[in-house]
Amino acid sequence: MSSAASSSSASAASPAYAAGIDPSAGALPFRAGSRAHSVEEAILSRRSVRAFRPDPVPRALIEEILAIAGRAPSGTNIQPWKVRVIAGEVRDRVSRAILDVYEAEGEAGFKPPYNYYPVKWRDPYLARRRKVGWDLYGLLGLKREDKAGMHRQHARNFEFFDAPVALIFTMDNDLELGSWLDYGMFLQNVMLAARGKGLDTCPQAAIANAHLVLRRELGIPESENIVCGMSMGYARDELVNTLVTEREPVGTYTSFLGFPA
Repeated sequence: MSSAASSSSASAASPAYAAGIDPSAGALPFRAGSRAHSVEEAILSRRSVRAFRPDPVPRALIEEILAIAGRAPSGTNIQPWKVRVIAGEVRDRVSRAILDVYEAEGEAGFKPPYNYYPVKWRDPYLARRRKVGWDLYGLLGLKREDKAGMHRQHARNFEFFDAPVALIFTMDNDLELGSWLDYGMFLQNVMLAARGKGLDTCPQAAIANAHLVLRRELGIPESENIVCGMSMGYARDELVNTLVTEREPVGTYTSFLGFPA
Protein backbone atom coordinates (compact mmCIF):
# COMPACT_ATOMS: atom_id res chain seq x y z
CA MET A 1 0.00 0.00 0.00
CA SER A 2 1.36 3.43 -0.91
CA SER A 3 2.04 5.96 1.80
CA ALA A 4 -0.70 8.20 0.36
CA ALA A 5 -3.23 5.37 0.43
CA SER A 6 -2.12 4.42 3.92
CA SER A 7 -2.51 8.00 5.11
CA SER A 8 -5.94 8.28 3.52
CA SER A 9 -7.06 5.01 5.08
CA ALA A 10 -5.77 5.96 8.51
CA SER A 11 -7.49 9.35 8.48
CA ALA A 12 -10.86 8.07 7.24
CA ALA A 13 -13.61 8.48 9.82
CA SER A 14 -15.14 5.33 11.24
CA PRO A 15 -18.76 4.57 10.27
CA ALA A 16 -19.93 5.60 13.74
CA TYR A 17 -18.20 8.97 13.61
CA ALA A 18 -19.32 9.46 10.01
CA ALA A 19 -22.91 8.90 11.19
CA GLY A 20 -22.46 11.48 13.94
CA ILE A 21 -22.36 8.95 16.78
CA ASP A 22 -20.21 9.99 19.72
CA PRO A 23 -19.22 6.83 21.64
CA SER A 24 -18.70 8.85 24.83
CA ALA A 25 -22.31 10.05 24.75
CA GLY A 26 -23.88 6.66 24.18
CA ALA A 27 -23.81 3.39 22.31
CA LEU A 28 -25.80 2.41 19.26
CA PRO A 29 -29.57 2.43 19.87
CA PHE A 30 -30.87 -0.81 21.35
CA ARG A 31 -32.48 -3.18 18.82
CA ALA A 32 -33.65 -6.53 20.17
CA GLY A 33 -32.47 -9.37 17.94
CA SER A 34 -29.89 -7.28 16.10
CA ARG A 35 -26.55 -8.73 15.01
CA ALA A 36 -23.25 -6.86 14.80
CA HIS A 37 -21.54 -6.97 11.40
CA SER A 38 -18.23 -5.34 12.33
CA VAL A 39 -15.94 -5.05 15.32
CA GLU A 40 -16.97 -1.44 15.76
CA GLU A 41 -20.66 -2.30 15.66
CA ALA A 42 -20.12 -5.11 18.17
CA ILE A 43 -18.41 -2.72 20.59
CA LEU A 44 -20.96 0.06 20.18
CA SER A 45 -23.98 -2.26 20.43
CA ARG A 46 -22.73 -4.24 23.41
CA ARG A 47 -24.58 -3.38 26.58
CA SER A 48 -25.52 -5.08 29.82
CA VAL A 49 -28.86 -6.60 28.91
CA ARG A 50 -31.20 -7.19 31.86
CA ALA A 51 -34.15 -8.88 30.16
CA PHE A 52 -33.81 -11.95 27.93
CA ARG A 53 -36.15 -14.16 25.93
CA PRO A 54 -36.31 -17.80 27.06
CA ASP A 55 -35.32 -19.12 23.61
CA PRO A 56 -32.58 -21.75 24.01
CA VAL A 57 -29.08 -21.05 22.70
CA PRO A 58 -27.50 -24.02 20.89
CA ARG A 59 -24.45 -25.50 22.59
CA ALA A 60 -22.55 -25.42 19.29
CA LEU A 61 -23.05 -21.65 19.06
CA ILE A 62 -21.74 -21.11 22.59
CA GLU A 63 -18.73 -23.31 21.83
CA GLU A 64 -18.02 -21.20 18.74
CA ILE A 65 -18.22 -17.98 20.75
CA LEU A 66 -15.84 -19.33 23.38
CA ALA A 67 -13.43 -20.62 20.73
CA ILE A 68 -13.30 -17.14 19.18
CA ALA A 69 -12.94 -15.50 22.61
CA GLY A 70 -10.05 -17.83 23.41
CA ARG A 71 -7.92 -15.88 20.94
CA ALA A 72 -7.69 -13.11 23.56
CA PRO A 73 -4.15 -11.88 24.34
CA SER A 74 -2.53 -13.75 27.20
CA GLY A 75 0.91 -13.10 28.69
CA THR A 76 3.22 -15.97 27.68
CA ASN A 77 0.05 -17.72 26.44
CA ILE A 78 -0.91 -19.13 29.84
CA GLN A 79 -4.66 -18.65 29.10
CA PRO A 80 -5.97 -18.50 32.70
CA TRP A 81 -9.68 -18.77 31.91
CA LYS A 82 -11.97 -21.63 32.94
CA VAL A 83 -15.67 -21.59 32.09
CA ARG A 84 -18.70 -23.50 33.30
CA VAL A 85 -21.70 -23.04 31.02
CA ILE A 86 -25.03 -23.89 32.62
CA ALA A 87 -28.49 -24.23 31.11
CA GLY A 88 -31.74 -26.07 31.69
CA GLU A 89 -32.23 -27.82 35.03
CA VAL A 90 -28.71 -27.01 36.23
CA ARG A 91 -29.15 -23.30 35.57
CA ASP A 92 -32.53 -23.30 37.33
CA ARG A 93 -31.16 -25.18 40.35
CA VAL A 94 -28.21 -22.80 40.75
CA SER A 95 -30.47 -19.77 40.39
CA ARG A 96 -32.89 -21.09 43.02
CA ALA A 97 -30.06 -21.90 45.44
CA ILE A 98 -28.63 -18.37 45.19
CA LEU A 99 -32.07 -16.78 45.50
CA ASP A 100 -32.83 -18.83 48.62
CA VAL A 101 -29.82 -17.30 50.36
CA TYR A 102 -30.57 -13.80 49.09
CA GLU A 103 -34.23 -13.93 50.12
CA ALA A 104 -33.36 -15.28 53.56
CA GLU A 105 -30.36 -13.09 54.39
CA GLY A 106 -30.10 -10.34 51.77
CA GLU A 107 -26.66 -9.06 50.84
CA ALA A 108 -25.40 -10.17 54.25
CA GLY A 109 -25.72 -13.74 53.03
CA PHE A 110 -22.92 -13.24 50.55
CA LYS A 111 -19.26 -12.57 51.15
CA PRO A 112 -17.42 -11.11 48.14
CA PRO A 113 -14.47 -13.32 47.16
CA TYR A 114 -12.37 -10.26 46.31
CA ASN A 115 -12.69 -6.46 46.28
CA TYR A 116 -14.10 -5.67 42.87
CA TYR A 117 -14.85 -2.09 43.88
CA PRO A 118 -12.81 0.43 45.89
CA VAL A 119 -12.85 -0.12 49.64
CA LYS A 120 -13.15 3.65 50.04
CA TRP A 121 -15.11 5.44 47.34
CA ARG A 122 -14.17 8.88 46.02
CA ASP A 123 -15.05 11.05 43.06
CA PRO A 124 -15.11 10.88 40.12
CA TYR A 125 -15.75 7.14 40.55
CA LEU A 126 -18.48 7.53 43.15
CA ALA A 127 -20.36 10.07 41.04
CA ARG A 128 -20.25 7.81 37.98
CA ARG A 129 -21.49 4.84 39.99
CA ARG A 130 -24.36 6.80 41.49
CA LYS A 131 -25.43 8.20 38.13
CA VAL A 132 -25.67 4.86 36.34
CA GLY A 133 -27.49 3.36 39.32
CA TRP A 134 -30.12 6.07 39.44
CA ASP A 135 -30.43 6.12 35.65
CA LEU A 136 -31.29 2.41 35.78
CA TYR A 137 -33.72 2.79 38.65
CA GLY A 138 -35.28 5.78 36.92
CA LEU A 139 -36.00 3.66 33.83
CA LEU A 140 -37.71 1.14 36.10
CA GLY A 141 -39.68 3.79 37.97
CA LEU A 142 -37.95 3.05 41.27
CA LYS A 143 -37.66 5.87 43.80
CA ARG A 144 -34.93 6.24 46.42
CA GLU A 145 -37.28 5.20 49.20
CA ASP A 146 -38.41 2.02 47.40
CA LYS A 147 -36.00 -0.37 49.09
CA ALA A 148 -38.21 -3.39 48.36
CA GLY A 149 -38.21 -2.56 44.65
CA MET A 150 -34.43 -2.22 44.61
CA HIS A 151 -34.14 -5.54 46.44
CA ARG A 152 -36.32 -7.21 43.79
CA GLN A 153 -34.30 -5.67 40.97
CA HIS A 154 -31.02 -6.86 42.48
CA ALA A 155 -32.52 -10.34 42.80
CA ARG A 156 -32.92 -10.34 39.02
CA ASN A 157 -29.15 -10.89 38.87
CA PHE A 158 -29.63 -14.26 40.51
CA GLU A 159 -32.36 -15.19 38.01
CA PHE A 160 -29.81 -14.43 35.30
CA PHE A 161 -32.37 -11.91 33.99
CA ASP A 162 -34.29 -14.90 32.53
CA ALA A 163 -31.43 -15.73 30.15
CA PRO A 164 -31.43 -19.43 29.20
CA VAL A 165 -27.63 -19.65 29.57
CA ALA A 166 -25.30 -18.56 32.35
CA LEU A 167 -21.53 -18.70 32.31
CA ILE A 168 -19.46 -18.96 35.48
CA PHE A 169 -15.84 -17.84 35.03
CA THR A 170 -13.04 -19.07 37.29
CA MET A 171 -9.26 -19.23 37.36
CA ASP A 172 -6.66 -20.89 39.53
CA ASN A 173 -6.10 -18.89 42.70
CA ASP A 174 -2.30 -19.05 42.55
CA LEU A 175 -2.19 -16.86 39.44
CA GLU A 176 -1.23 -13.20 39.70
CA LEU A 177 -2.49 -9.77 38.62
CA GLY A 178 -1.44 -10.21 34.99
CA SER A 179 -3.84 -13.13 34.65
CA TRP A 180 -6.73 -10.90 35.75
CA LEU A 181 -5.77 -8.52 32.92
CA ASP A 182 -5.77 -11.44 30.48
CA TYR A 183 -9.13 -12.52 31.83
CA GLY A 184 -10.71 -9.12 31.22
CA MET A 185 -9.73 -9.30 27.55
CA PHE A 186 -11.17 -12.81 27.31
CA LEU A 187 -14.47 -11.66 28.85
CA GLN A 188 -14.68 -8.76 26.41
CA ASN A 189 -14.07 -11.16 23.53
CA VAL A 190 -16.95 -13.35 24.73
CA MET A 191 -19.31 -10.39 24.76
CA LEU A 192 -18.22 -9.06 21.38
CA ALA A 193 -18.30 -12.48 19.72
CA ALA A 194 -21.81 -12.94 21.10
CA ARG A 195 -22.92 -9.70 19.43
CA GLY A 196 -21.59 -11.04 16.14
CA LYS A 197 -23.96 -14.00 16.54
CA GLY A 198 -27.04 -11.94 17.42
CA LEU A 199 -26.77 -12.65 21.14
CA ASP A 200 -26.53 -10.28 24.07
CA THR A 201 -24.90 -10.61 27.48
CA CYS A 202 -24.72 -9.16 30.95
CA PRO A 203 -21.43 -9.55 32.87
CA GLN A 204 -22.23 -9.94 36.56
CA ALA A 205 -19.86 -9.35 39.46
CA ALA A 206 -22.84 -10.04 41.76
CA ILE A 207 -22.73 -13.72 40.82
CA ALA A 208 -19.20 -14.05 42.22
CA ASN A 209 -20.50 -12.87 45.60
CA ALA A 210 -22.48 -16.13 45.76
CA HIS A 211 -19.28 -18.16 45.42
CA LEU A 212 -20.05 -20.41 48.37
CA VAL A 213 -23.33 -21.46 46.74
CA LEU A 214 -21.65 -21.90 43.37
CA ARG A 215 -18.92 -24.08 44.88
CA ARG A 216 -21.53 -26.29 46.50
CA GLU A 217 -23.84 -26.56 43.49
CA LEU A 218 -21.20 -26.86 40.75
CA GLY A 219 -18.36 -28.56 42.59
CA ILE A 220 -15.94 -25.68 42.09
CA PRO A 221 -12.80 -26.36 44.14
CA GLU A 222 -11.25 -23.92 46.61
CA SER A 223 -8.20 -23.82 44.34
CA GLU A 224 -10.17 -21.70 41.84
CA ASN A 225 -11.24 -18.07 42.21
CA ILE A 226 -14.72 -17.32 40.94
CA VAL A 227 -14.16 -14.26 38.75
CA CYS A 228 -17.72 -13.39 37.73
CA GLY A 229 -20.84 -14.69 36.04
CA MET A 230 -22.47 -13.75 32.75
CA SER A 231 -26.00 -14.07 31.41
CA MET A 232 -26.29 -14.86 27.70
CA GLY A 233 -29.21 -15.13 25.34
CA TYR A 234 -31.50 -13.24 22.98
CA ALA A 235 -32.48 -9.79 24.25
CA ARG A 236 -36.09 -9.04 24.99
CA ASP A 237 -37.56 -5.77 23.69
CA GLU A 238 -37.98 -4.11 27.09
CA LEU A 239 -37.37 -0.62 28.44
CA VAL A 240 -34.68 -1.77 30.89
CA ASN A 241 -32.47 -2.72 27.94
CA THR A 242 -32.47 0.82 26.57
CA LEU A 243 -30.27 2.15 29.39
CA VAL A 244 -27.53 4.37 27.99
CA THR A 245 -24.30 4.63 29.97
CA GLU A 246 -22.02 7.55 29.32
CA ARG A 247 -18.26 7.34 28.82
CA GLU A 248 -15.66 10.01 29.34
CA PRO A 249 -14.43 11.78 26.18
CA VAL A 250 -11.00 10.64 24.98
CA GLY A 251 -9.41 13.95 25.97
CA THR A 252 -10.19 13.45 29.66
CA TYR A 253 -8.13 10.27 30.03
CA THR A 254 -5.57 10.47 27.20
CA SER A 255 -2.38 12.44 26.63
CA PHE A 256 -0.94 12.61 23.11
CA LEU A 257 2.80 13.22 23.08
CA GLY A 258 5.01 13.87 20.07
CA PHE A 259 2.16 14.49 17.62
CA PRO A 260 2.01 17.62 15.41
CA ALA A 261 0.14 20.48 17.05
